[in-house]
Amino acid sequence: MGRPDKSKARKRGIRRFFTWRKLLGTFFVCCLLAMGALYVVYLLVPVPSANAEATMQSNIYKYSNGKILARTGEINREIVGLEKIPEKVQKAFVAAENKSFYRDNGVDIKGTTRAAWSTITGKGKQGGSTITQQYVKNFYLSQDQTATRKLKEMVIAIKVDDEMSKSDILAGYMNTSYYGRSAYGIQAAARSYYGVDAPQLTIAQGAYLASLLQAPNQYDWNSASTTGRKLVEERWNYVLDNMVGEGWLSASERAGMKFPVPQKPKPAPGMEGQTGYIVEAANQELMRQGVSEEDIKAGGWTITLNIDEKRQKDLVKAVDEELESKIDRKGDKKQATIQAGATSVDPKTGAVVAMYGGVGATEHWMSNATRRDYQPASTFKPLVLASAIDNHSVTQDGRRIGLGTIYDGNSRRPVVGSDIPFAPENEDDDDYGPVTVQKATNSSINSVYAQMIVDVSPAKVKKTALALGMKDGVDFPESPAISLGTMGASTMDMAGVYATLDNHGRKVTPTLVKAATHRDRTVDPVKAVGDQVITRTAADTVTKAMTGVVTNGSGFRAAGDYEAAGKTGTSENNRSAWFVGYTPELVTAVGLFGEDAKGNQVTLTDTINEGRANGGRTPAQIWGDYTERALNGGSDTTFDLETEGAVTELPDPTATTEAPEDEPTDAPTTASPDPTAPPTRTTTPPTEPTRPTATTPTEPTREPTTDEPSPPPSIEPPDTGTDPDQGGGNRPPQ
Repeated sequence: MGRPDKSKARKRGIRRFFTWRKLLGTFFVCCLLAMGALYVVYLLVPVPSANAEATMQSNIYKYSNGKILARTGEINREIVGLEKIPEKVQKAFVAAENKSFYRDNGVDIKGTTRAAWSTITGKGKQGGSTITQQYVKNFYLSQDQTATRKLKEMVIAIKVDDEMSKSDILAGYMNTSYYGRSAYGIQAAARSYYGVDAPQLTIAQGAYLASLLQAPNQYDWNSASTTGRKLVEERWNYVLDNMVGEGWLSASERAGMKFPVPQKPKPAPGMEGQTGYIVEAANQELMRQGVSEEDIKAGGWTITLNIDEKRQKDLVKAVDEELESKIDRKGDKKQATIQAGATSVDPKTGAVVAMYGGVGATEHWMSNATRRDYQPASTFKPLVLASAIDNHSVTQDGRRIGLGTIYDGNSRRPVVGSDIPFAPENEDDDDYGPVTVQKATNSSINSVYAQMIVDVSPAKVKKTALALGMKDGVDFPESPAISLGTMGASTMDMAGVYATLDNHGRKVTPTLVKAATHRDRTVDPVKAVGDQVITRTAADTVTKAMTGVVTNGSGFRAAGDYEAAGKTGTSENNRSAWFVGYTPELVTAVGLFGEDAKGNQVTLTDTINEGRANGGRTPAQIWGDYTERALNGGSDTTFDLETEGAVTELPDPTATTEAPEDEPTDAPTTASPDPTAPPTRTTTPPTEPTRPTATTPTEPTREPTTDEPSPPPSIEPPDTGTDPDQGGGNRPPQ
């Protein structure tokens, strides 16, 4: 007789406690308890009165000294009855947000659960609320993303669905939702986006407004990124397809519809001049800090900015005197295309102390200070040098790269060591022969920096640039051409990058908002000064190189009663012209951009002056005028630099640079100025060692792209004709 199976006995014992009957009984008891709990919650949670957002408050924006810069106006909302909104526009909103709206009881348990799970698992927020739930959130509750608020929303939605008609709920939803552009409700949105009243909206326009509700800031066509435009157009198609699927729109009518591009935004009253630009930039910064656009527009915020009232006025005066007073915007179509932008930053704190966004926010809404659709051109070259020093890079023949390293400065010289062919043209196709890196920086020689980025590697240079504060994008590939600044950047981006260099390699993030408080919350400001991102030696060596640009190079018009470092830049086809520079106390990026009335990029040639508009001319003059004012006439503070030596290295005659050993360096033959005496502002080019140059024609036969050489020796620049700091070509071989 065999022994009893103990494992089977144990299993039988366990099964006594976990039978199907007992499991089902436990499940039903739990369900009853949950239903009872929900019923208790249903009884205890009343339908509240309208929330504070129904009675909008103002936001107050203050200068750093506490003086009020701006106060937002009343809420932009006008209630319209559902009977005034075209029926198919109504259906577009239902198709976008809640196809089962007319059939559900106000709550979508499955959708809410799916959205919660997506958030918990890190897949991002998803819409899981019905139209009734969203109306309850807008009208009765807050925008807080909490479990308590979500539970209240669901309970109140069931009660509201029981007490109100579907028409009243839909009308309330369309009239309380936020559409962006400070527009609450469909009437304000119709006026803001299409310039019509709600009853005149077409189905296509209604579908766009319905699509906006998912992400108003991201989906505004006129400010959206390429990705944002793609997403909102996809959602627009999704809405219309849902309408066809629900039988609310015929397939033939759907097939004939085209995407209805909205009109450009118009700023709210009181946002004239620079105020609108500053307020919008501050709002964008708050949104990056986690404050929703809806919360900002709902009001009740006191926002203290880093903007210095005096320096803000100084910057506006500098642009007015060096640009606006010299052009005729109304009478000259070419001059009307000039757009100016600037950002000024304290390198020790990251505070944005002044900003210039354009002629006025009510006239040109897009801020020229924060836009990233223009190339920074040769203002990027110092980042190539910074990466070379930081990575201890060497030339193709093994020589350590420093300010005294010799390169071949001849125009159209093919780069060596790259899988991607590149042979950029220097300005006016000039051949410089063997030159030091310092000379190449002063004169912004394209061929030198094209070879240098290959020596360092484009990947390492891009890594350095991103660490310093540049923004990545599809226009920022790892190729030799980026040495000439072919990616997009804003004046705020470049001010931050150069502030990091000025701050000896510690990361500086330009910051507008000093403090932001609400009646029930406070927002922590951006951490403006961060970690060391490149070595102090690398940052300070680049600063030393750029002091030569101001004292002996293309940026001489920026010189003044202060020590300064900077770099000029002129982009492809002369569509933008830059001067970015700094003193020990202040960093400022100034840019001019060519833009026609339709928003297309156009050339700046023959606009502010005859021939090319270059970074070393008007931008440098604006920079110098502003810096002199901002520093109250000047400053005795000097750069505290820890640099590598600048010993000239003669090239190996067998190396790929093909430079002869006996070629002289570019060291000046004249006596150097007293290093303790600060330079004075001048419009006369400083003395430079002579070199043969080609005569610069008044109308160049080749369209320039990126660089400005240093001024010719002892020659006063003429008021008309060509400019000694004209931009150079940088086209890769065709």
